Amino acid sequence: MMGDVEKMVAVGLVWGATNALMRRGALIWDQSVKSSSSSSPPNPPEVLLHHKIITCLKSWLCLLLIWQYSVPFLLNLSASATFFAILSHTPISLAVPVTNATTFAATALFGILLGEKTRLGLSLLAEFPGTNLISISMLPNKNALFD
Repeated sequence: MMGDVEKMVAVGLVWGATNALMRRGALIWDQSVKSSSSSSPPNPPEVLLHHKIITCLKSWLCLLLIWQYSVPFLLNLSASATFFAILSHTPISLAVPVTNATTFAATALFGILLGEKTRLGLSLLAEFPGTNLISISMLPNKNALFD
C-alpha cells in the first residue's frame, strides 16, 4: 500500500501542475476570444440554437488547438487514468484525501511559480495534518507507529 501512496502523491502533483498550466492556457484562449468577438443580428430561435451549438463547438476546438492548454490537458487525463488504476486496489477512503490534498497544494505552488496571486493563509497548514491522520488510520499496523 505504501507504493500506492507515492503513486497517489505523484498523481496529485501532476494534477496540480496541469491545473495551473491549463488555467494559463485558458487565459490565452479567453484573450483570443475577446479580441475576435463580434455581435451578429438577431435570428429566429431555430437558427439561434444551431448557431449557438456551432459557436460552442468552434470555441472548444480553438481551445484544444492552443498547445498551452491541450498539452497539460492530455497530461491531466493521463494522471486520471493512473488514478483509476490505483483505485482498483486501494481504498477510496485513502486515495481521495491524499490525491485531493496533494492536488490542492500543488495547484497553489505551481500557480505561485507561474506568477499568479494566490491566497494560501492557514489552508495549507490545516490540510496536511488532516490528510496525515486519514492516511495513518488506513495503515494496517498503525499501532506500531505510536509505540
